[in-house]
Amino acid sequence: MTTETHEEAKFEFQAEVRQLLDIVINSLYTDKEIFVRELVSNASDALEKLRHVQLTEREIFDDGLGLDINITTDDTAKTITISDYGIGLTRDEMIENLGTIAHSGTKKFLHSLEDGDAARGNVIGKFGVGFYSAFMVAKQVRVYSHSWREDGEHLCWTSDGRSGFEITDAPGQRRGTKIVVELTEEYEEFSKKERVKRLLERYSNYVSFPIFLNGERINTVEAIWLKQKSEVTDEQYTEFYKFASKMYDEPRYRLHFNADVPLEIHSLLFVPKDNQEKFGFGRMEPGVALYCRKVLIDENPEKLLPEWLRFVRGVIDSSDIPLNISRETMQDSALLQKINSVITKRFLKFLDKQAKDDPDGYEEFFKEFGRYLKEGTASDYGYRDQLPKLLRFESSMTEAGKLTSLADYLARKKEEQKDIYYLSGPSRDAIENGPYLEAFRARGIEVLFCTDGADEYVINALYQFEEHSFTSADRADLSLDDLPAEEVPQEEALAEEDSKALCAWIKEQLGDRVEEVAVGKRLVQSPAVAFNSDAHMTSHMRQMMRAMEQDVSKLKVKLEINPRHALVKNLATARESRPEIAGMIANQILDNALFSAGLLEENKDMVQRAYDIMARAIE
Repeated sequence: MTTETHEEAKFEFQAEVRQLLDIVINSLYTDKEIFVRELVSNASDALEKLRHVQLTEREIFDDGLGLDINITTDDTAKTITISDYGIGLTRDEMIENLGTIAHSGTKKFLHSLEDGDAARGNVIGKFGVGFYSAFMVAKQVRVYSHSWREDGEHLCWTSDGRSGFEITDAPGQRRGTKIVVELTEEYEEFSKKERVKRLLERYSNYVSFPIFLNGERINTVEAIWLKQKSEVTDEQYTEFYKFASKMYDEPRYRLHFNADVPLEIHSLLFVPKDNQEKFGFGRMEPGVALYCRKVLIDENPEKLLPEWLRFVRGVIDSSDIPLNISRETMQDSALLQKINSVITKRFLKFLDKQAKDDPDGYEEFFKEFGRYLKEGTASDYGYRDQLPKLLRFESSMTEAGKLTSLADYLARKKEEQKDIYYLSGPSRDAIENGPYLEAFRARGIEVLFCTDGADEYVINALYQFEEHSFTSADRADLSLDDLPAEEVPQEEALAEEDSKALCAWIKEQLGDRVEEVAVGKRLVQSPAVAFNSDAHMTSHMRQMMRAMEQDVSKLKVKLEINPRHALVKNLATARESRPEIAGMIANQILDNALFSAGLLEENKDMVQRAYDIMARAIE
């Protein structure tokens, strides 16, 4: 029902409209503070529309006013006022735009809510719901406006959000719109300057038009991600990085990337100088904020980028994002995944270019952030074409501290070599001084050094790189017969018959401590080497089982001896001439081999036996 005079028009909300307002006020918005962002966004839209009108129209009411957004708080009157000198509203536009939910779109909107999230994602901007968020905190809302048209009326729209609304004449209005929100007692906090200032800095800092709060300019940082790269200086990029990321260092890398297909995306991503997780600050939170046309949607959206890119900082802005009523969450998960995929692939392509153009700089980056790329390689199958190319390892053919890529490893491999060999250990020194590397050195075969606890997880997850399988160099069933040695040991070996007899004797001495004793084909300098009897069980895997408190005492080992080594040859003689001390030495050889392999479970007997052997030697 409508009663109307020339000065005043009153409208009663229909039952379904009151239902709709109840939903908007009580259900759609989880954070009441969001109304400030909504009203500022509407003001920005109004100014943008006026800017386009100025290009085509000669006569504009109250021309010459600045394109600003002015916000005033009054903690005495308990009000917040948001005004703009934008396009303004005529009487008909006021009825339709502020009362959109009061005409034919209402039922469609209500049906969209019943249809679920997919439909709700498309309602913002179609039903004027953003404006109605003010009623979450308001006793009453007054909207003063004058259209850009010279013959426009001076109007005031008033409503408490329950009984209806009225439109009255309000002489003296400037062009644009002024919204006065009279706050309820519960939400008087929004009449305080500092509270509103924090909200503006959080949500509306990059709005195109100047925002003034009680006369103070708030938004002083530009949305440089929307500019062309040629228009932004290095100093501006660094200033933005520090401001947006709340960081104090210089960014290591930056990627300014825009795309029109398959989505319209504007992004500005940074890699910090240092990895914060290594300082013990805990797991880093996602650091890329999501915007829609320069309006903040989510500061730290968890699924915007993969978890393993949580070290990246910056901004992603897309006008293609369908939002729910409150603009608080992404409703179209398929779209979010598409943004995720587009940006991630582009970022990995950027890293690949950095690795080629500046290998030393990329190596420094990898030492700082490589753990995240390893995490992605081991857990995210969607980027298996890109991530392995970015991995770096030390190897037997690199200097200490220098890294190599898997592609460079394959470029150097032996022509007849089929596999990529690697060894896991706590450090480079431990691997180089262990017995497993000897056979590979003798053949000039490169071995990757996996000194990071995540390396073997990564290699096991990859399984292959460019059709070359990864093989641990400490596997018991490994055969290098088809790769002839370049360094042939000159020492004479025990006769085959004597070697077999010695192996049988050592097995008798060690008993259940070993499953098998055999002559090794891979030893050069060491007297013996220990392997897990299970060929698929590497030393590193056994250590991990121990760390997880799993019982590894029942896992058998295989001992291989070097028939050319002086200790082994002397042991073959001593087993008959000095059987007691020979038995002690056999056990000590096993413990030393287990220790080198990281397989020794208890070293008390090993240490005491070493003292006993030394005492016998002195005698």
